[in-house]
Amino acid sequence: MRIAVAGSHGLIGTALVAALRRAHHEVLLLVRREARASDEISWDPVTGRINPEQLAGVDAVVNLCGVGIGDRRWSGARKQEIRDSRIGATEALAGAVAAAGVPTLLNANAIGYYGNSGDRIVDESAPVGTGFLARVCADWQDATAAASEAGARVAIVRSGLVLARTGGMLGRLANLYRAGLGGRLGEGRQYMSWISLEDEVRALTFLLEHPEISGPVNLTGPAPVTNTRFNAALSRTVRRPAPWAVPAFALKAVLGEFAAEGVLAGQRAIPTVLEANGFTFHHHTIGQALDAALG
Repeated sequence: MRIAVAGSHGLIGTALVAALRRAHHEVLLLVRREARASDEISWDPVTGRINPEQLAGVDAVVNLCGVGIGDRRWSGARKQEIRDSRIGATEALAGAVAAAGVPTLLNANAIGYYGNSGDRIVDESAPVGTGFLARVCADWQDATAAASEAGARVAIVRSGLVLARTGGMLGRLANLYRAGLGGRLGEGRQYMSWISLEDEVRALTFLLEHPEISGPVNLTGPAPVTNTRFNAALSRTVRRPAPWAVPAFALKAVLGEFAAEGVLAGQRAIPTVLEANGFTFHHHTIGQALDAALG
């Protein structure tokens, strides 16, 4: 297959591009500068500038664009950047997919779509939740409309917490836990729907290779856990105690609005669509995923 990837230098994009090339797919990289190689396509997600002719002959576009949700405290400007980096870029790519007649668009999204689900299990049939992240995810999904209206197969990839040795939340947490500074967040009852980086990439590849799958797809492991259980599992993996608890008020003081939606809230999301279509996980439990990432 000939596959164009936007967001190819992030945690997931880097691993996906490497895996696709190992499988002998032709991969084109969408870059935000002048193209310097035959496998690069120049575009500007800020202005929406992309030449659809450059996607001629492409079998699928994978859009992984978006600035980090929890990298900085949420100011008004940062929240707008979170929206624009997802919705504007997706509108541009969806339009280019439609104009070029690309058959498939895999578009990133997140389980934040469901809002705070508490201990209620949610799969792809669950409605949109409330809050800033849920609104962003819903608008992000809607931004693919041009592609689907043109007849492209569109899969909305709602990823959970991707566990990897470097990068992402686990990359930041691991060193704290190794220093004996780990602990639960708030009361620890919020659910964390995780997936190993290996299974994230395998699932994306699976979606590329299965044209019968479209619409929302949860990319989460089969057994989400509470923050308390995640804390215990990470403590075991790094072989250090994690007896501390960071109170909710302290998290809100440090992280602001992000604490309420991104740390103290959670989703108990399960991968119904993936499993119904025959996908099998390499890492079924949080312990297995953490061992794979950090062991």
